[in-house]
Amino acid sequence: MGKYLNQNPVLVAVDCIIFGYDGEQLKLLVIKRAIEPVKDQWSLMGGFIGESEDLDEAAQRILHELTGLHDVYLEQFYAYGRPDRDPIERTVSVVYFALIDINKYSKQINDQYHAEWFKLKEVPELIFDHDIMVQASMAKIRYQAALHPILFELLPKKFTIPQLQALYEQVYDSPIDNRNFIRKITASGLLIKQTEKDKSSSRRGAFYFKLDKNKHKAQFQSFLNFIPKSNK
Repeated sequence: MGKYLNQNPVLVAVDCIIFGYDGEQLKLLVIKRAIEPVKDQWSLMGGFIGESEDLDEAAQRILHELTGLHDVYLEQFYAYGRPDRDPIERTVSVVYFALIDINKYSKQINDQYHAEWFKLKEVPELIFDHDIMVQASMAKIRYQAALHPILFELLPKKFTIPQLQALYEQVYDSPIDNRNFIRKITASGLLIKQTEKDKSSSRRGAFYFKLDKNKHKAQFQSFLNFIPKSNK
C-alpha cells in the first residue's frame, strides 16, 4: 500500500487529566514537562502515541510512565486540534480524564517527573491549551455527577451528610444550603442510614450513610434537584 497523496502528516498525542480527592480537598495531578519547548513548566501527563498503539493503550502507558499510576479507569473526553496549539509541529491531542481516590493510589505515584497534587484553586498555569482542557473536563464531571454516582466512589463506604455536601460543593465550586441539601437528599431515598455515628467533629455526632446503588440507577434524576446551578 502506498501513502495518501498531497497530505501532510499530523502528530497525534494523548493528554491525561487526573482529578483526585484526599478526603478533604479536590485536587489535580500535574507534572514538570521534561522536554522543550517550555521544559520544566507545569503540564498535564502527555505524550505521543506509538505506531502499534491505539489511543487507550497510549493513554495508559503515558500515565504510567510519567506518574507511576496504573489500573486507573480513563475516559476519553475530547480532541484538541487548533493548528497553533503546539509551537513545534502540528499536533492533535486526544484528552482522557479520571477521578480517583488519592489515598487509594498514593503509593503508586513516583517523583521522576515531579508529579504533584494541587488544590483546584491553586493549580499553577499550565502549558499550551492544558488549562482549557482542565476547565472543559471539570464541566464534564459536573454534568456526570448530576446523573451518576461517580463522586461516591471518592468517599468511604460509609460517610456523613456533611462529608457528601463538602465534596459536592468543591466539585461545583458553589455553596449548598445545608438544610435544603439534607432535606432533598433524605427525601430522595437514595441513602441508607446507618446506626453508627461519626463523633470526630462534635459530641452529638453525625449519622453515617451508604448509597443504595440499585435505587440510584432507577432514580438518578433525583440528584438533579439538589445540584447547584452554575455557569462555571
